[in-house]
Amino acid sequence: MNSVFWLPKWSCLKRSSLSGVAEDAAFAFYSCTQRHVTVKLRYGRRMTLPDLNLLVTLDVLLQEGSVARAAERLRLSPSAMSRALARLRETTGDPLLVRAGRGLVPTPRALELRERVNQLVQDGQAVLRPAKKLRLKQLVRTFTLRTSDGFVENFGPKLIARISQEAPGVRLRFMQKSDKDSTPLRDGVVDLETGVLGKTTGPEVRVQALFRDRFVGVVRMGHPLSQGKLTPARYAAGRHICVSRRGQDKGPIDEALNPLGLEREVVTIVAGFSAALALARTSDLIASVPERHTENLRAGMYSFPLPVSVPEITVSLFWHPRLHADLAHRWLRGCVRDVCADHPADSTAP
Repeated sequence: MNSVFWLPKWSCLKRSSLSGVAEDAAFAFYSCTQRHVTVKLRYGRRMTLPDLNLLVTLDVLLQEGSVARAAERLRLSPSAMSRALARLRETTGDPLLVRAGRGLVPTPRALELRERVNQLVQDGQAVLRPAKKLRLKQLVRTFTLRTSDGFVENFGPKLIARISQEAPGVRLRFMQKSDKDSTPLRDGVVDLETGVLGKTTGPEVRVQALFRDRFVGVVRMGHPLSQGKLTPARYAAGRHICVSRRGQDKGPIDEALNPLGLEREVVTIVAGFSAALALARTSDLIASVPERHTENLRAGMYSFPLPVSVPEITVSLFWHPRLHADLAHRWLRGCVRDVCADHPADSTAP
């Protein structure tokens, strides 16, 4: 439908502070009252949209039965309230309030509308009022988490157990993180993401550090590196697995070996730490992986501190700003933080 919108004309009403406005008129009658919005539809038809601010005015008028008292309650002048009543009469096609002696009495149409209007106002308040309490036991929702390699294996069981205990109706959907693009967060496909902050992370994305992690070497039990003193030369002389989502065969470890005149032999390149550990478990290959991220995956293998200095990484939590104030999402973020904080770092061999 091709539509042309004319901007509304506004009539500004002088009024005092909003403090003191009645509880049941919280979302209403601000200083500017919209006169009308005219919409030109296809075939030249026009439609005038009603001013929904009038619902609050009508609700208060029908409760008070007095223009003066309604004006005082909404912090408006009596003349402004009289004009609003005139607009209501024009909009509804009914006098609504008519004089009876010194006061006003509602018409049958007004009596018919009174309960409906009051319920509409209450519903509007409920929609616009900030959520105050989250009922976890009644919460039914599926959250999608896009996680870096090893997160589900290492932190997933405790996170799922806690979620199930606190909110049985909540389900977690884990997605493998194949890149650092923020588009899934921006498009709402993903609710939360874990990983290392990268250059492609959207500038609007919220970031909170979860923990710091260091790289360790991992080999099968009985591997030559599991015995004797480990030196940079012995480490470099082995056959290595390189982990790179982009297929690169060089990284921070190689940069640390270069000043020592050493270069490791990279036999194979894989996209994730799980694959690297699976290969190292059944061969003489050496995997170098983040310690905390892979603790469960390294069970039954020999882990050792790297003999060269490699910068630690900071694993963070990412989410889009539109979910920042969502109470259920805030609770989930807290669960992830707590699970990561309570997860002890693995002690590798000296």
